[in-house]
Amino acid sequence: MKIYKVGLPFIGMSSLILLMSPLANAAEMSHMDHGSMDMSGDMSDMDHSGMDMSGDMSDMDHSGMDMSGDMSDMDHSGMDMSGDMSDMDHSGMDMSGDMSDMDHSGMDMSGDMSDMDHSGMDMSGMDHGSMDMSGMQGGEPPADARSPDYSNGVPYGEHGKPVMMGSLPLWGVSVDDLGYQFEEDQINYEFDTWYGTDSNRVSLRSEGSIQTKDEKEIDSLTSLSYWKPLSIFWNGEAGIAYDTENDKPAVMAGIVGTAPYFIETDARAYVYTDGQVRLDLGAEYEWRLDQHWVVIPEVELTAFSKDDTDNNISKGFNELETEVRLTYETLSRQLAPYVGISYETALSDARDLRRQEDEAVDSSSVTAGVKFWF
Repeated sequence: MKIYKVGLPFIGMSSLILLMSPLANAAEMSHMDHGSMDMSGDMSDMDHSGMDMSGDMSDMDHSGMDMSGDMSDMDHSGMDMSGDMSDMDHSGMDMSGDMSDMDHSGMDMSGDMSDMDHSGMDMSGMDHGSMDMSGMQGGEPPADARSPDYSNGVPYGEHGKPVMMGSLPLWGVSVDDLGYQFEEDQINYEFDTWYGTDSNRVSLRSEGSIQTKDEKEIDSLTSLSYWKPLSIFWNGEAGIAYDTENDKPAVMAGIVGTAPYFIETDARAYVYTDGQVRLDLGAEYEWRLDQHWVVIPEVELTAFSKDDTDNNISKGFNELETEVRLTYETLSRQLAPYVGISYETALSDARDLRRQEDEAVDSSSVTAGVKFWF
């Protein structure tokens, strides 16, 4: 039996030849011209699962490839296309054939295909009906996504869907003064009601006094006006009014709001049918002692544009009224009984007119009453 000894150089050369063979095949594919390849026949049973396209195919030209045949059953699941295909030209490829059953599920296309030209590819016969695009933007939301209205599928119940409060018409009633003056034996009142939104309202306001003795006269000034904000702290009013003391209607316009240091201020002008103009100015401040006790000083001035001796009215400032009330707020500050002291005096020529009618020029009284709103 003969024993042949093979040297290490021979083994090394053999291994080098075996390794170079696949490299040479890959190099040849980089310059392959597929321009004249005709793939229009029936390739439905072709199996590309073992094709290795990981080499450099950047210069491959597919512009003339005709793929219009039936490739519905072609299996590309094992194709490796991870190589460099950035310069591949597919502009002339005809893919109008039936490729509805082609399986590309296992294709590896992780390579560089940024420069591939597909501008001329005809894919009119491809069926995308079963493609799942739910993960793309605009598709179906995930099962755990929050509802757009944050309800999470919970119904709103008997009250319905909530809306912004600013867009709903609301109403309110505020009775700022409902009290009795002991010295004058009369009831003073002042209230304001409104209906509308934060931008537009209709307001009904009235203030006056009711005598509780003798003729029991009622002196009141009532106005119906349109209310609208003018700025952050000021609101405008315009409407019509009626004065029972003069027994005359008037056109009214005014500005009400909050002056610096939180002083509630109002200024209203009334133009009567006979040309008389009345101006009412008022200011009120709430001095809060604690969460319930509040001291409220208030002052009011009344002026007229011309004399009216029949109603004891003189030109200029006619009357000054002041009052200080101590209130106790209860029921979420919606109800506040009070006690206080009021003082009233005539000004300028109005003092002489009152003396001529045997009316008091100055008067003061203890008052008690309640203010509330709802």
